[in-house]
Amino acid sequence: MHMNYIKTAVIAVLLLVLFLIPQIATTYTTSVALNILMWIGMATSWLILAGFTGYISLGHGAFLGIGAYFVASYWQILPLPILILLSGIVCVFVAAIVGYPVLRVKGPYFVILTLGLSEFVKYSLIYYEVNIRGTVGRILLKTPSIEDLYYWILVICLLSIATAYLIKRSRFGLALMSVKDDEEVAEALGVNAALVKWKAFAISAFFPGMIGAVMAMRWTYIDPYTVFNPMMSFQVTIMAFLGGIAYLHGPIIGATMLTLLSQYLWARYPNFYMFALGVILIFVVMFLPQGLAGLISNMKLPVLLNKYKVENKSLTKEK
Repeated sequence: MHMNYIKTAVIAVLLLVLFLIPQIATTYTTSVALNILMWIGMATSWLILAGFTGYISLGHGAFLGIGAYFVASYWQILPLPILILLSGIVCVFVAAIVGYPVLRVKGPYFVILTLGLSEFVKYSLIYYEVNIRGTVGRILLKTPSIEDLYYWILVICLLSIATAYLIKRSRFGLALMSVKDDEEVAEALGVNAALVKWKAFAISAFFPGMIGAVMAMRWTYIDPYTVFNPMMSFQVTIMAFLGGIAYLHGPIIGATMLTLLSQYLWARYPNFYMFALGVILIFVVMFLPQGLAGLISNMKLPVLLNKYKVENKSLTKEK
């Protein structure tokens, strides 16, 4: 009970700090915090599908790009809250349409197919922009301040974390995790694996769509080469694995650590950035299969065991 109070207090303090950052921090710090929250929201939404079912997706960057292009197309036509919400809903519909056939393949075939989805959308938009519209790229004028965008991203990020938490504690989450353990056994026990995977894919697409909508107003210039960059999907995957996909707080740790590291490398060693990402991924796969969250959890176990032994010895002496 005492530990629950401590955890609640820590979460409350962190939320307070997050809400105060635009008021007390510099513009640069607010910008870095906004990027961290963006990646946390992306990685946590990725966890809803890949972490719970074991289906590793490289298509989340496509949903971010779709959300960004939706905003660029209807900017200053619809009210901002409706525009952001519709961006997420559009991505849910896209995921629902493509998810039904895509989720029927497994393993590396699914990974390649989701990456191909992002590239297909990108080059379809390039064809449309060049051959029909006549120009590539769109500019957004009179966008909200970075403080306003920060709060939008913060709300979306918190909603993503809350959704993942509620799903994991629900019967739906139990069905997803049973698919991850053994899909054939899950189906034999009555789980409709195709349906739960399809739902998880659609839900996980909602948050990248809204994040893409907000970040489009941050970037102000949108073009297919930028918003449909495959590195977006790779970074989300690396962040989730770095933090630990078996833990809800894993993507939070991984996104925070990798974003801060990226900021440092971009500032000092810009040519070293891609090499560092590759090294981190290899290191995590080989030496940290449970991620940083798993490492922290395993470090706590010996401490608890030693504490139990000390208490047990003291009780024995008293007797």
